[in-house]
Amino acid sequence: MRYLFTIILLASVVLYNGQYAAAKDEGVGISVEMLPWDEVNEILPRYSKFTILDVETGKRFNVQRRAGSGHADVQPLTKKDTKIMKAIYNGKWSWKRRAIIVIHKDQWIAASMHGMPHGAGKLDNNFRGHFCVHFNGSTTHRRKTEDLSHQLMVLKAAGKLNEHMNSLEPEELIQAYVAGIKQKDKRIVAAASVQKINWKKPFKKVENIKPRQISTSPYSDELYLEIPVEIEWIDEHSKRHIFNGTIHLIRFSPISSWKVDSKWFVKDLFMEI
Repeated sequence: MRYLFTIILLASVVLYNGQYAAAKDEGVGISVEMLPWDEVNEILPRYSKFTILDVETGKRFNVQRRAGSGHADVQPLTKKDTKIMKAIYNGKWSWKRRAIIVIHKDQWIAASMHGMPHGAGKLDNNFRGHFCVHFNGSTTHRRKTEDLSHQLMVLKAAGKLNEHMNSLEPEELIQAYVAGIKQKDKRIVAAASVQKINWKKPFKKVENIKPRQISTSPYSDELYLEIPVEIEWIDEHSKRHIFNGTIHLIRFSPISSWKVDSKWFVKDLFMEI
């Protein structure tokens, strides 16, 4: 009961923070298809060329698919395309995922990319290797499983991120929330949060982060949960930390979606530094 006033007070914040956001509010202004990888694999065979549109910046560049089985291994088509891609990543190559739209002929397809050259590359484009583009249901090279961060970006590109986040059970929500912090993506963490907060400083402090343990218990009509977690994270000075604490979840009725008390979590996470 002691959290009831807080829950009521924050209810309007959640509505403002995007619980009912439309696709246009997620940077998508037209119809975008979220096609399964098996279908995309046929649409974009090896050596096919297409355009990548970055959802956040609106910048676009051309690429060619060179390989890939569970996802597409692609390269920028020209030196100019490489320059545009690097500008999207603020001039520094990164493994961070980004929501993108793949444009091929008259189709716009939701996807996700990272920005790190690796492996082999054949084109004369100033890009040493290739990078990966994931679609709905794509899998990684090594584990042959879906990458959560990529899948969240696909949902974001399709305008379905908020709908997805609102459907998650507590453990799934925490996994997605931590992935949003790892990717430094304001829209993912906002879709999971009960409050609207300024993520600029927290994102700057965290270089990498992952949950090691999430201890959930059965619940029924509860409106407030304290979830014990163990989270490993690396700060901006490459120092490793282990957070053993709790993540507080709130909802406003037994049928509404769970949200993270982000102010509480951010305060607890950085308390030791």
